[in-house]
Amino acid sequence: MLAKLTLSELKLLAREPVAAFFSLLFPTVLVVILGSIPAFREPSPDLGGLRVVDIYVGIAVALTLAMLGLQVTPMALATYREKGILRRLATTPARPELLLAAQLASALVTAIVSSALAIAVGRIAFDVPIAGNFVGFVVAFVLTALGVFAIGLFIAALAPNGKAGNSIGTLLFFPVMFFAGLWVPREVMPSVIQRIGDFTPLGAGERALHEAMTGHWPGLLSVSVLVGYLVVFGFAAARLFRWS
Repeated sequence: MLAKLTLSELKLLAREPVAAFFSLLFPTVLVVILGSIPAFREPSPDLGGLRVVDIYVGIAVALTLAMLGLQVTPMALATYREKGILRRLATTPARPELLLAAQLASALVTAIVSSALAIAVGRIAFDVPIAGNFVGFVVAFVLTALGVFAIGLFIAALAPNGKAGNSIGTLLFFPVMFFAGLWVPREVMPSVIQRIGDFTPLGAGERALHEAMTGHWPGLLSVSVLVGYLVVFGFAAARLFRWS
C-alpha cells in the first residue's frame, strides 16, 4: 500500500510542471549556469583553494531539500486536509498516516534523484570531485532531509490550506537558503554570519555536506543542530498535525 501511494504521489508531482522542474532540474541548471562562468572554474584562495562550482554542488543539494521540504510538502499536505482527502482516507484501509509516509517517501526519492543529477553533471561537465567521504555524505544528506522535512510537517500542521502552506514555506525558504550560501558562499561570509548560519537547518546541512564532500565526517555541531530540528519540529508536528 505504501509503495502504491508513494508512486501515486510521484505521478502527481510529475503532473505539476513548475514544481517538477524546480524540484528535479533547477538545482542542476544552477550548477550548469555557475559552472559555465570561467572565473567560477578557477581555484579561489578565499574558498581554501576550491572553486565556486565545487562549493555550489553541495548548495544545490541543500536547495533541493529546501524546495521539497519547505514548499512542496507543506502545500501538498495542507491541500489534502483542506479538501478533506485525509478525512475520507480515515474510512478506508489506507490510513491517513500512510499518505503522510508516502508524501515524505516521494519527497525523499525526488531529492535523491535531483541531487544525484546535480552531482553527476557537476562531475562530468566541470570535474567537481565526488564526495571524499561517501558514507559521511549519505549521513549528512539524510540528516538534512529529515531536519528540513520535519519543519515542513510543522508548517503543514499549522497552515489552514495549501496556499498558506506554500506561502509560509516560501517565507522561510529565502533566509535559510541565504545562510546555506545560495547567493554568497558561506566561506566568504563574515564569521558572525557563518556562526549564525551554523544553527539554521540549511546552514548546518550545507556545512555537513561540504565537510563530507571534502573527505571529512560531518561535524558534531552540524549533526547536533540537524538532530535538534528533527526532534523539536518532528515532535511539534506530531502533536499539532490535524487530519481533518
